[in-house]
Amino acid sequence: MGSVLKRKTIFHIVQHLAPGGLESLALDFITFANDNTDVYVVSLEGTKVRSTVMWPKLAQFEQKLVYLNKEPGFQYEVIETLITLFKSCEADVVHTHHIGPLLYGGIAAKRASVPVRVHTEHDVWHLSNTKNRIMESLLLKYVQPKLVADAHHVGQQLSELFGYSELSTIQNGIDVSRFTQGSKDKAREKVDIPSDALVIGSAGRLETVKGHDVLIKAMRYVPNNIHLVIAGDGSQKQALQNIIDTLQLNDRITLLGRIDDMTSFYQSLDLFCLPSRSEGFPLSSLEAQSCGIPTAVTDVGSSKETLCPHSGVLIKPNRIMAMACALSRSAKSLTNVSPRQHIVDNNDIRKMVSKYEMLAFKGEIA
Repeated sequence: MGSVLKRKTIFHIVQHLAPGGLESLALDFITFANDNTDVYVVSLEGTKVRSTVMWPKLAQFEQKLVYLNKEPGFQYEVIETLITLFKSCEADVVHTHHIGPLLYGGIAAKRASVPVRVHTEHDVWHLSNTKNRIMESLLLKYVQPKLVADAHHVGQQLSELFGYSELSTIQNGIDVSRFTQGSKDKAREKVDIPSDALVIGSAGRLETVKGHDVLIKAMRYVPNNIHLVIAGDGSQKQALQNIIDTLQLNDRITLLGRIDDMTSFYQSLDLFCLPSRSEGFPLSSLEAQSCGIPTAVTDVGSSKETLCPHSGVLIKPNRIMAMACALSRSAKSLTNVSPRQHIVDNNDIRKMVSKYEMLAFKGEIA
């Protein structure tokens, strides 16, 4: 009889579980894991009840989620809890995301003698802080993880900052079988968007960092036949509505609120725009393009790395007129070239998860 392969146990450590790109990615590691692996996500902050109320999607993953309810400030007890967890579950891999999880999960994994430790940085803005930079440098030396950047831009900066020998770049991915091309007319019926409008769409948390105020103000200077729809919710919703009211753009701009069927939302658009002031490696631009929608993003973080080179548009951030001009030009010259194949080839979540598993278990990416 042949030997039975031991199932591998992988823990992903995140700061919290709330709607967002990194958090969605963590759940995707559960969904698209190899059949021979058991994947769990540990949230340092929050509780099951509070997190699920904020993000109902978590309910379907509840057997794979661990909440530590960490209070503000450093708590050594959290490290002890993680050590116990890793030892009792015979963890094969601990994968940390960002500096807080590296501090707690990385130290615990090292002390629990977890064989493989992986750490992914999803952006580098926090490393401009001297304290954070020194802390991360010390943690990398102690934990000695396989270091991963989610974009080439991030990888270059990590290399310059730390000169780390085991550094790989694995770009984020999305479920390209979920975000697909479809009928624009049928999608607009679902999302309640006029069938005869030329529609620009945006999606994301309604927070200052996402730059929706700039996009709204730019609409004053684009042709009147263009309508803007924004999907999402957040603390700036009323402030954004006030801008729309002041500019008298209610007939051309609609705040849709939270949308559950994001595939239909993207399919309903003529053009997608991500107007952020700051970003890591955004998933919404990948999702829109996977649905065949030409996409414009501001040149912040690693956003430009998400664009299809044949249809993507890059815009200077926080510039109202630059955004208005770019969107007007794009709306006039919409191409039949679909960006979908570029996303399928480069950003399929299945390929991303496979690369991480190869790095963890074989030590390299094919």
